[in-house]
Order: sequence, then structure tokens, then C-alpha cells
Amino acid sequence: MKKTIIAASLLLTSTSFSQVEPSASSFKNEVDSVSYLLGVAIATNITNDLKEGNTDLILKGMKDKLKGNTELITDPTNQLLNSYFQKKQHEKKQQDEQLGQLAKAEGEKFLQENKKNKKVKVTPSGLQYEILKEGKGEKPTETSQVKVHYHGTTIDGKVFDSSVDRGEPIVFGLNQVIKGWTEGVQLMPIGSKFKFYIPQELAYGENAPSPAIKPYSTLIFEVELLGIEK
Repeated sequence: MKKTIIAASLLLTSTSFSQVEPSASSFKNEVDSVSYLLGVAIATNITNDLKEGNTDLILKGMKDKLKGNTELITDPTNQLLNSYFQKKQHEKKQQDEQLGQLAKAEGEKFLQENKKNKKVKVTPSGLQYEILKEGKGEKPTETSQVKVHYHGTTIDGKVFDSSVDRGEPIVFGLNQVIKGWTEGVQLMPIGSKFKFYIPQELAYGENAPSPAIKPYSTLIFEVELLGIEK
């Protein structure tokens, strides 16, 4: 639930190497194994960043460079590469913005219909909530450390995060999460279970913290307040 920034990178990581484990008999020595895994790691990053790439020419470029023969085409300042990926980044940004505006409109429509439900309460900020079970304990404050179980979905029912599914509650500071959680959980006495319908401006707004959450998404959480950590 904590705010995150997800960045793509061409750097090789240990994860890339661990995804493939060639059998010991496949290669003559450790250098052969590392060479193969390096190729896999490079290919993994290439397919992530250049899905439309010409595989034959990528391999030829690598072979030419390894042999010291790059006379076919040169780009010493990476001008061509930078220009291409900047263009692709711009195209993706435009596409994401279009999808985000669609998600924003869908969320607003959903919330307009949802507040007609007599069980749903609406706060001045636009946060909507439903009391599934009301506890009798104390309520947390904005700076409280709380222990909760939660189950998060998009408005079309897709689960994107769930401590319930993992079978392990989490502890966090209420001032470390999205605005909808900070406000909503303060309404809950210990032992309560609420369902929150969080408008995009109280969630992640234009950001997409994971592939499962589009920009400007309205989010739904069932939250059970298990305790306040002292």
C-alpha cells in the first residue's frame, strides 16, 4: 500500500540471472555458463524495452561489436537510440493518458451510482465507505501505527493486492499511505471491518503504482482494523 515509484532499467540484475539455470553438462566451464546467462539477461531486457525489435539484427549487432567490427552503422553518442526511445516513451505516455482518462470517467460513473446505495456513507472529501462490522475499540489518529488485514480490487473486481490472500496482516503508519486510507481508517474503531470506495484523487491519481492499477483509477478496499501499535 505504500506509495511507490516503478522505473524501467536496462541494468542487469540478479533476478535476471536466476531465471535460467542451465544444466551443468551444457557448458564446459563457469565462463561458458556465465556467458549464456549474460545473453539471457540481455535478451530479457531487450524484449522488455523493444518488443518489436528485429532479433536477427540485434544478434548481428552484438556479434559485430564482440568482433570489433561496427562499420555497418555507428551511433557513438547514442543519438539515434535516445531519439527512438524518447519517441516510444512519448507514445506510451500518450497512450497511458488516454487509458487514464477512460479509467477516470469510469470511476466517476461508478461512484455516482454507488452512493445511491443506502448503506454507503460519503465524507466531504468524496471518500465512500460501508460499515461491514463495527468494533468497540479506540480509533486511530493520523500518526498511528495500525495493524490491518485488507483486500484491494479495481471497480471491475480485479484483485491487485491482498494481505488476506497472503494470510498475513500488515503494520504501517497512517501518514504513510494514500489519502483515502489515512482518512478512512481513522473512522474505524478497533475490531471494525469497513469497505472503502476511494476516488482516484484520494488514491494514486495520475500514477500507476503497479501494472494492475491504471492511472486515475478508483479503488475498492475491504479493511479490517486489528489493532493500534503502541
